[in-house]
Amino acid sequence: MTASSTAPLANPDLANPVTVRCRGVLFDMDGILISSLGSVERSWSAWAISRNVDPALAIRTAHGCRAIETVRKLRPDLDDEAELKYIEELEVADDEGLAVLPGVPELLRALPQHRWTVVTSATERLARIRMAAGGIAVPDHIVTADRVTFGKPHPEPYRKGAGILGLNPGDCVVFEDSGSGTKAGRDAGCTVIGTTFSHSIEELSAAHYLVTDLTGITVENLHGDESITLHFTPLAL
Repeated sequence: MTASSTAPLANPDLANPVTVRCRGVLFDMDGILISSLGSVERSWSAWAISRNVDPALAIRTAHGCRAIETVRKLRPDLDDEAELKYIEELEVADDEGLAVLPGVPELLRALPQHRWTVVTSATERLARIRMAAGGIAVPDHIVTADRVTFGKPHPEPYRKGAGILGLNPGDCVVFEDSGSGTKAGRDAGCTVIGTTFSHSIEELSAAHYLVTDLTGITVENLHGDESITLHFTPLAL
């Protein structure tokens, strides 16, 4: 994987344009492909109130992590599998405001279908429902909360995502919006591009590059070595 830069831009908030060559792309779902922040926060607030937990703490803990691990942290005395089913039902039922984020349809159309997949902390049922609601053609094989032993920030999800594509993690680019997700991608050995959709720049320190969203990311497809080149202008750090 290689990266290069060209002349600086006049906008002080932007760094130099870069190119990153990879062989596969791994997308987080919530906050990268789909805007589901309202659904997530309403669902976790409802769960927290029903379980005598501070809703703000529940929301903060849940972002970027598997629901079952959030339950274990906040209410270790409860049946984690039963609580997982409860929060999944809350999130499935709340589809208000679900929308595809800017730049996503264009980027997915530009990528070869066999060169990308989704790595999410959502359950498989929830992930497929949300992406279908957004009109995203879901890959046959994705990495979800129920497919890993350890969730983000552990590197296992992104290692499995690379494996689905038949690649080494070092050949993959990760798109993430959370601190736990950027750390998971980096520790897996991937190049990580973080977006500032839901977390501060300080929380995304594990990312190699930051962008506002996926708008303006262009793709040069499949060179002779089966690699892909991504072109974009990151935010200045």
